[in-house]
Amino acid sequence: MLFLSMLQYAWVAVRPLVLARAAALGRPALLAVITLLSVCAQAARAEEAPVADAPLIASGELGDRFGFHGQSTWVWQAKPAFNAPYSGDNSLTPGRATSYSFSTTLDLGMRLWKGGEFHFNPEVVMGKAFSDLHGLGGPTNGELAKVTGTDPTLYRARVFMRQTWGLGGDTEKVDADFNQFADVVDKRRVVLTVGNLPVLDVFDAVEHAHDPRTQFLNWSFMTHPSFDYPADARGYSWGVALEYIDSELGWAVRAGRFLQPVESNGLPLDTRFLKHYGDMLELEKSYTLFGQEGKVRLLGWRNLARMGRFDDAIALGQATGAAPDLSQVRREHAKVGVGLSFEQKVGENLGLFTRLNWSDDKTETYAFTEAGRNVSFGGLLKGTSWRRPNDVLGAAFSLNMLGPDHRAYLAAGGSGAFLGDGALNYGHERILEVFYSFQPVKGITLSPDFQLIQNPGYNRDRGPAKFFGIRAHAEV
Repeated sequence: MLFLSMLQYAWVAVRPLVLARAAALGRPALLAVITLLSVCAQAARAEEAPVADAPLIASGELGDRFGFHGQSTWVWQAKPAFNAPYSGDNSLTPGRATSYSFSTTLDLGMRLWKGGEFHFNPEVVMGKAFSDLHGLGGPTNGELAKVTGTDPTLYRARVFMRQTWGLGGDTEKVDADFNQFADVVDKRRVVLTVGNLPVLDVFDAVEHAHDPRTQFLNWSFMTHPSFDYPADARGYSWGVALEYIDSELGWAVRAGRFLQPVESNGLPLDTRFLKHYGDMLELEKSYTLFGQEGKVRLLGWRNLARMGRFDDAIALGQATGAAPDLSQVRREHAKVGVGLSFEQKVGENLGLFTRLNWSDDKTETYAFTEAGRNVSFGGLLKGTSWRRPNDVLGAAFSLNMLGPDHRAYLAAGGSGAFLGDGALNYGHERILEVFYSFQPVKGITLSPDFQLIQNPGYNRDRGPAKFFGIRAHAEV
């Protein structure tokens, strides 16, 4: 009964978008799923108790013990043709093309005991990427990392436990959100998170550039692009993270270890937790500048896995007369990197961010995108000044770069996880993204989006490439 009630409320939010997409695509499998969900929702409505006795949903909470949220996001993008004198196996297709993604996620949460909570996220995704996600250091849609094809795929996105231990002192309120209960917690506390979840749920949580479902779409603004964080092909992993938070002094320290995929950007995870892993350590400090709140974070990471080094692949290629191939030289290697991020409020309506990051970039990309160094900045502006307080205007710029070994490998004709034009006239990849979000009705947000990418795939011989898109997002 509880499950059917929660399903009913989720279905009310996501049904219009799902029906529209199913009709456009003519997918019988998706239409079957829609029919099943409709039957379940109607059953819940028919069998639920009278309204006076029904559990109330307020601020994302279902009673005091259970929590529920749901979201649905649809993204469509179009790319006009651009100039490209040559292309390789992993190039962005220079002709006209379109891309789309669709996702629906439920958060089913339960309070276990004081400070303890459990969350389970079933998720359905489908979509089609430009050139199978090849040809860009910064792919244009962060949702497409989860997509495996044009048929709906149901899987477990998250299943994790979180325990919070208060250490005394003053308290502060935590608002209800996706995978988070509303609560009053000690300002000094320790938080332990264990289970299946994205690393980015815990680390580098920059407020103004983090979530492609509501903010910037390009992968370059989800986190540090050179942060090759451990994850499967959908962006999730198993691991443990421990945080010490002192809101009174404005400090936080986080450490974590998560599983690596068995192969570069593969779906199965390597369960040898003590042999192949990704480690992260983050220091966070809150501050006030001219009376405005801000935060600075310093993140360091080290990945250990069976990876191919660019210089080893080049040397083997020269010895055999073949194009360098990372798959032929894989062995135990470590990749290290560091990232510095800032977020700063300017008045009530403007939030700015900056990221600076570097990795050694001597080994193949293993779980995220192909970038060795990066500088990015931008901001979000609420529409209060033009009497649209729920609207948001976003603009951001990213400069993606490669290390010298990575450049040499691609110039010699090698292919990586995402890149490989067969040759390379190197240039930094420059990305500009602008979007505007507005609410036509409560609970649904539409966001026209534009991206301009110069030197796509770090190649001066190709581009620039333009991308026009629209995002629809519903949440309950």
